[in-house]
This record gives sequence, structure tokens and C-alpha cells, in this order.
Amino acid sequence: MEDDPHAALFEQAVQLFNEQEFFACHDVLEELWSETLGSDRFFLQGLIHAAVALFHFREGNLAGARKMHDSAVRYLSHYGTSHHGLDLARFREDFDSCFGPLLGTWQEYPFQIRLDLSLIPELHFASAGI
Repeated sequence: MEDDPHAALFEQAVQLFNEQEFFACHDVLEELWSETLGSDRFFLQGLIHAAVALFHFREGNLAGARKMHDSAVRYLSHYGTSHHGLDLARFREDFDSCFGPLLGTWQEYPFQIRLDLSLIPELHFASAGI
């Protein structure tokens, strides 16, 4: 989003995500999403779903977390290893690691699964600029 009037808003969303302010991050990303045309809408949708997935997981809504995880992965899979400077390869790996216990199949609802706070992923820029 370099040379983009929305770059500051995007940076704010990344900062909120990394501060684990997932609901606020979601709001900022939705504002960006509503003002974006083209394929970047799907990129932003993937980040929105990632934030919502982590929000749900932290709140104990495991079904919602799993659904949003899968949707985020689907959206972000179209963007290769990086997009707008974000290291998506690292993020996807960390995101899947965080959700690992929730991604299996179960005989019963997995009430015992809790978000491991030490595994919450962050968004990292692959290079100095975005």
C-alpha cells in the first residue's frame, strides 16, 4: 500500500493486530476494505477474518474461530509469500501453528481447547517499506 492514501490506516491495522486488539483491528480493516476496489479487497478480507478468528478463539467461540481461520487461509492463499510488504508465508505458518489444536477432527465439541497466548501470530513486514 505504498504511495497509497490508505497506507497510514493499513499500518494502524497492523499495529492493532500485533497489539492483539483484534476487534479494533477488524474495524480499521473493514474501513479500508469498504474503500478498496479490485483484488486487494480479498487480501483485506483475509486479514479481517484472521483478526476475527483470533478474537473468537480468545473468547472461547471455537466453532467461530475455526470457521474464520479456514476462511482467512482461503482468502490469503491467493497472495503468495508476501503482499503489500507483509510476510504472508510466515504469518500463515504462525497462524496455523496457533490454531493447530483446533484444526483436528473431533468426536465431541473440543471444550478443553484454549488459545495458547504464546502462539498468537503477529504481522511482520518482509522489508523496511510497505
